[in-house]
Amino acid sequence: MPPATIKRHAKDIFRLAVPTVLARAGMIIMMIVDAAMVGHYSSQELAYQSIGLAPMMFLVVTFFGLMNGVLVVTAFYFGSNNLNECGPIWRRSISYAATLGIVGVFISSFGEIFLLATGQTANLAKGGGEIINILGWSMPPMLIFVASSFFLEGLKRPKAGMYIMIIGNLANVLLNWLWVFGYMGFPELGAAGSAFSTVVVRIIMACVIVYYIWHLKDHSTLNIRVHANMIFRGGWRAWSKIRKIGLGGGASNATESGAFSSMSIFAGLLGVMPLSAFTISYNMLALTFMFALGFGSATAVCVGNAKGREDKREMAFAGWTGLGLTIISMLFLGMLLAGFSTQIAAGFTNDPQLMVLAAPIIAFIAIVLIMDGGQSVMAHSLRGCGETWIPAALHVISYILVMIPLGYYLSLKAGHGAMGLFESILIASIISLGLASIRFYYLTKI
Repeated sequence: MPPATIKRHAKDIFRLAVPTVLARAGMIIMMIVDAAMVGHYSSQELAYQSIGLAPMMFLVVTFFGLMNGVLVVTAFYFGSNNLNECGPIWRRSISYAATLGIVGVFISSFGEIFLLATGQTANLAKGGGEIINILGWSMPPMLIFVASSFFLEGLKRPKAGMYIMIIGNLANVLLNWLWVFGYMGFPELGAAGSAFSTVVVRIIMACVIVYYIWHLKDHSTLNIRVHANMIFRGGWRAWSKIRKIGLGGGASNATESGAFSSMSIFAGLLGVMPLSAFTISYNMLALTFMFALGFGSATAVCVGNAKGREDKREMAFAGWTGLGLTIISMLFLGMLLAGFSTQIAAGFTNDPQLMVLAAPIIAFIAIVLIMDGGQSVMAHSLRGCGETWIPAALHVISYILVMIPLGYYLSLKAGHGAMGLFESILIASIISLGLASIRFYYLTKI
């Protein structure tokens, strides 16, 4: 690759990735704050929160994938300079997000039944089911925020989502302090208080970002304030690009997230302490993974822009540059995790036994996140190329056929405990990265 071309793509991806990373990381930081505050309140309440988040993360990540079409299609139109087509994409995405959110509310009402069906104890299922039910009401506003953030990222304007996420995190800390511990006369709600905080914060964030997009200075050029009949112009066919890419992304995310949620279920079968240790460690993996997800989204935009111009050479440069930047970033973050694993564990709990269980797993994540982050960026690159079902199929192979049975064996049969779950994640991610890289190479080969 010519150095000048690599430098140009690196600069473009990095400029897009930094605010996108902060916005994505903000979602996980919110969860980490919840876990840390609830963990300091009670290990039992942390277990309720942990087991409740497992199926909720599956829904959240699946719906995120279904919204991926908004990012890619907006990038297509922006790259080809068809700016008047961008506004209708956003308006359609809002309706789509609200519909998916209502589905999420309905599914979340069966949380306790689901947890009982997976073999959890009656006490754990009841406490976790309450968390699932509360968090379900945050799905519509959260998806509206995500759809709007994807739209702005497709326009290469990701900073607004970042700023709104920062404000949301600050509000979440305050509300957790009030509702988890019961300060200033508020009831002491534990994990449920943290869940209520999430609902309120996501509603505020959705309202702010919709207001921001509606009042963009170039709303006329982008055709933001289109009439309702223009949103549905062309009928079902007009939604086809968003729908097809989103269905592929949703299937891919559902596969990966479902497999990761099964890891939480296996951890629950190991007992309360291994489950809490797994949750603390997984939160750190999820946080660092948001950096890869941010680089992945930025890479998908750059690949999508080049795809809009039908330039395979630029598509290839964008994809491989994104992968390189991600690996370098993950190496740096991994060294931090390995070097401060004990201190990180202590930040989540006062329980010495839990610290001892969590610290070595956090250190091991330093290796896992390099492979997991790399495979995510390559999957985004494939979607930027317009791929729909191939990334999903690759995730089925890696995470369903390999990771789930391997995780069950290593954790419960081979006696590796919670560490065995992360060992299976590492192996599956290596396979996923290899397969996605081969596919991207053949798609962009001139």
